[in-house]
Amino acid sequence: MKNAITFILLCTTLAGADWDRFRGPDGGGVGETGKLPSLFGEKQNLRWRTVLPAGHSSPIVSKGRVFLTAVDGDDLLVICMDAASGKVLWRKVAPRDRKSSVDKRNSPASPSAAADGQAIYVFFQDAGLISYDYQGKLLWRTPLGPFQNVYGMGASPVIAGELVVLVCDQSSGSFAAGFERATGKQRWRVNRKEALSGHATPLVHEGLIYAPGSFSMEVYQAATGELAWRVGGLASEMKSVPVIWNGHIFISGYNTPENDPGRQVKVQDFEEMIAKADKNGDGKISIAESPDEMTKKYFPYIDLNGDGLMDAAEWKMYAATMAAENGLTSVKLGGHGDVTGTHVAWKFHKAIPQLPSTLIYRDVLYMINDSGVLSTINPRTGELYKQARLRGVSESFYSSPVASDGKVFFLSRPGVLTVVEAGREQKVLSSHELNEEAVATPAVWGGRLYLRTNLALYCYGVR
Repeated sequence: MKNAITFILLCTTLAGADWDRFRGPDGGGVGETGKLPSLFGEKQNLRWRTVLPAGHSSPIVSKGRVFLTAVDGDDLLVICMDAASGKVLWRKVAPRDRKSSVDKRNSPASPSAAADGQAIYVFFQDAGLISYDYQGKLLWRTPLGPFQNVYGMGASPVIAGELVVLVCDQSSGSFAAGFERATGKQRWRVNRKEALSGHATPLVHEGLIYAPGSFSMEVYQAATGELAWRVGGLASEMKSVPVIWNGHIFISGYNTPENDPGRQVKVQDFEEMIAKADKNGDGKISIAESPDEMTKKYFPYIDLNGDGLMDAAEWKMYAATMAAENGLTSVKLGGHGDVTGTHVAWKFHKAIPQLPSTLIYRDVLYMINDSGVLSTINPRTGELYKQARLRGVSESFYSSPVASDGKVFFLSRPGVLTVVEAGREQKVLSSHELNEEAVATPAVWGGRLYLRTNLALYCYGVR
């Protein structure tokens, strides 16, 4: 009996905390669950591979089950799998109210699920927020939308106490809202007037919701939605999840190459531009009347209401967008009101990612940009330790890094898994080509690494 109890305790310790939301239990991408392999391949530590419909959502793992979403034709799917064997336990078709268009780089099934041990919560832009129990029973659905995001929606729901919190940033009508976990009833909702088409999943920490958006990060009381504090000076488009470490929060944001410091282009005044370009005298600018190639290039993103014309308000937002700077910002936690002038510790502006989130592991900050440039940084000071291409070649990254067992794992869009020894030197331990497109962020649970590609879910663990 004693041996049996010891075995159960050992298994529980190795499993560690559930990977119960996008990027793990605290959104930080770190999961210490026991020994993980350094080598990967069909005959090297592959436990199972299960073919799945496509989807961009990242796997989460809770109570020995893997949850993810997918799209198959017009069907929006919620899938539950056994984490040990890869067997599909159930597959449900979510109710769908409409069929919205999304950017070709996005998917109708991009937001990841969140779990609390009794129920899971999923968000589809064409269905709203939905809850199922672990056996696949539909508990409730709260319809939301339609949404006006030129890319399509991407932020995932998170759990905060008795609420599920969702941030929906879009071209107009952006909001954050808290919904009761038991019923789906909306408890609170706040407007995010300046927030545009971001996809940043919020962070939950000590009763607060950290929600990066265009130009600023708002921090809300999780129970009520009341604004606690905010920090400005951020990029105009936020897609990465912030990370909290040692009393600071680290926020990265990137919009366009023209938002890099030193490359910014001053946008002329609206009245001046109208006087020169408004051919039909309606006080607005069509794409044909656009005064330069840059305005034509970004016209779909400037035209926030989608009417094919730019008015004074949209032009003002465009000017603010082009004036913002790409960057990684360290901010001291706490304070009240606007803390921009008092709590910003440091900023870093070189090789900022658009999609991958940063990772802090064993006192080193890891940041990989969309073309594979890896920066290792001192999170206390912002000092750059090293900056180099991960494998010496340019390759696309959508997925965020994760860490465990003294290793950091990077999954590129072409499907190359690269393992780096934790530390500032960026020592590559191995690389493995899956030869399948990969945009989802891996999950770490139970001494195993779960990787999703456009064709399948892989599970690796030391044999």
